[in-house]
Amino acid sequence: MNNKWLGLLGLAIILAAFYYFSDRSNTDIDTSLDDQISEIDSLAVDPNAKFLYGIDVTGLNIIEGTVARNQTLGSILSPFEVPYQIIDELAKKSKEIFDVRNIAFNKNFKLITAEDSTSVKPRYFIYEPNAAEYVVFDLDSLEIYKKEKPAEIRTREIGGVIQTSLYVDMIEKGVGPDLIDLFADLYGWSVDFQRLQKGDKFKVVFDEKFVEDQSVGVIGIQTAYFEHMGEPYHAIPFEQNGEMNFFDQEGNSLKKAFLRDPLKYSRISSRYNLRRFHPVQKRYKPHLGTDYAAPRGTEIRTVGDGTVVEAGYSRGNGNYVKIKHNGTYSTQYLHMSKIGKGIKKGSRVRQGQVIGYVGSTGLATGPHLCFRFWKHGKQVDWLREKIPPSEPILAENKDAFELVKRDAIQVLAAISVEGESEKTLASNQKIQPGVAGE
Repeated sequence: MNNKWLGLLGLAIILAAFYYFSDRSNTDIDTSLDDQISEIDSLAVDPNAKFLYGIDVTGLNIIEGTVARNQTLGSILSPFEVPYQIIDELAKKSKEIFDVRNIAFNKNFKLITAEDSTSVKPRYFIYEPNAAEYVVFDLDSLEIYKKEKPAEIRTREIGGVIQTSLYVDMIEKGVGPDLIDLFADLYGWSVDFQRLQKGDKFKVVFDEKFVEDQSVGVIGIQTAYFEHMGEPYHAIPFEQNGEMNFFDQEGNSLKKAFLRDPLKYSRISSRYNLRRFHPVQKRYKPHLGTDYAAPRGTEIRTVGDGTVVEAGYSRGNGNYVKIKHNGTYSTQYLHMSKIGKGIKKGSRVRQGQVIGYVGSTGLATGPHLCFRFWKHGKQVDWLREKIPPSEPILAENKDAFELVKRDAIQVLAAISVEGESEKTLASNQKIQPGVAGE
């Protein structure tokens, strides 16, 4: 009997101990959670905090400025008591991120200083090389980094009728030269933009990048249409063999081995002519190139991939570059104001790469590019050459291509060429480029 009561008493003691320690443990856990929540709350962002370029500038002073002509990093920071040693260190450390020698006239910058400090020495210097990017110089840690501003991609469309020129009529639709350049490159081998007719029509759907509600450039063309003398030319996007290209309504590729022009959309001032009166030498002699009129400093781009075989200066050519593209074709670019950085004999170049800038060196009366084209070692008329296109739509991809073409043509057909302004497309109208095998 005594053993029974002793057993019950022992069980009661064990249960009491279990509940005591269990409650104590839960209390400790609750207390630990409360402490963690309190710590998280203390780290939470103040809803009244003010951020600029990702920096908490609450209670700090912000000084805005614009780079003056011939102003440098040193001349910007020196009046704010930044020691020369720090400026020199920033210049050295920033070369891989942003070379401070490229700080340019009329660009925006900001200085962030302590509002209640007796010293005007800034904590941060922020420079905007363009509307989409900024470079932060931390003047305390000497950390330097570049970032992009938040951006929005908008799909837009325009349509119009040629009244003056492609350039003038597109500009009047509220788009910039970058879209015109892309459009001209797209149709360069299908349409001679130097000989457009009044009444020709254009339509294009494109993606444009906006930062702070300001356009900073066109990302790319989704689809396009051009009508020249009543003949339609569609540009349908389709991926084949792992590469996205544009094709016409018959499935032929719009892409060629060479760009149509070595300058972005520009005016031809003189064509290939075996009997032209030379404006400098004042005598008749063959003109074996194509002249493109353009302002001094305009970028010159190689029309195709290749290897630089000559890059230098001669009395007649001025600064020039010659490129061998393959065993058949070579091109030459004359009268440059200067040759592009890194362009020298033996350099490999890619289609569209900048190799120099328009000038009037050598025997030239004004700034222009003389472009020369060799085929099998003989100079020929570039504008009359039939450059072979890339591969057309393959037989096994034709069904997929037809579906993409149908959708693209429907979107293009809905664009009015009489409207005075473009509109933003509804999201369900966005062209989905086709991919072979889908």
